[in-house]
Amino acid sequence: MAISRAKKTQKLEKLAGELQNSTSAIIGTFKALTASKDFDLRKTVREAGGSYHVVKNKLAARASQGTKIEAALQGLKGVSSVAYTSGDPVALAKALSAWVKDNSEFTFKLGIVDGKVITVEEVNALATMPGKEELYAKLLFLIQSPAQRLATVINATGRDLAVVIGQGVEKGKFAGSAEPAAVASAPAPVAEAPAVEAPAEAGELVAETHAVEAAAEAQPENGTASQAGEAATTDPVEG
Repeated sequence: MAISRAKKTQKLEKLAGELQNSTSAIIGTFKALTASKDFDLRKTVREAGGSYHVVKNKLAARASQGTKIEAALQGLKGVSSVAYTSGDPVALAKALSAWVKDNSEFTFKLGIVDGKVITVEEVNALATMPGKEELYAKLLFLIQSPAQRLATVINATGRDLAVVIGQGVEKGKFAGSAEPAAVASAPAPVAEAPAVEAPAEAGELVAETHAVEAAAEAQPENGTASQAGEAATTDPVEG
């Protein structure tokens, strides 16, 4: 039964809407593909973040007009299917390439990535490249690596310094710095000694002063007594 024009228009608009936001696509062909393998293929593409359709060549050419994958869907011949995505083209290529290795009924025709048509060889090469997530992980590692190395060096320096100081203390290499401190604190008791001995010295000076004064006071009395004795001795002689 022939498909009505309205039905064709509906299919065209649906496919055009799905292709509108696509940035990458891989076009393939197949021969004697069973229903179970077709189901498995569609599941593989979905898990890679894409969509899959078996398309008529003229319908695909019209539906892709104005999209980023238009160039890959023009002039197709024979049985054609298209797997497309708006996400990571590497993930799609990896998934399809892995599936094709186990299912020889399916082969690639060409591909397109961000408006650039690529050959079958380039599709296979694309499958060997790291995906976006892997690239992001490597980039994050490169960004964090210098900071981690710097932190490791700083921590190692602190540990080494602590070990050196600990060994120095154990071997008494820092004892010399403690002796001057002890010597510097020694003069304090010496300075206090005169303050204790000062009263004794002052008492001795006072005692000596009193003795001198007492001797001075006694001298006149002794002189008078001597003069009186001399007078008593002289008087009888003159008589």
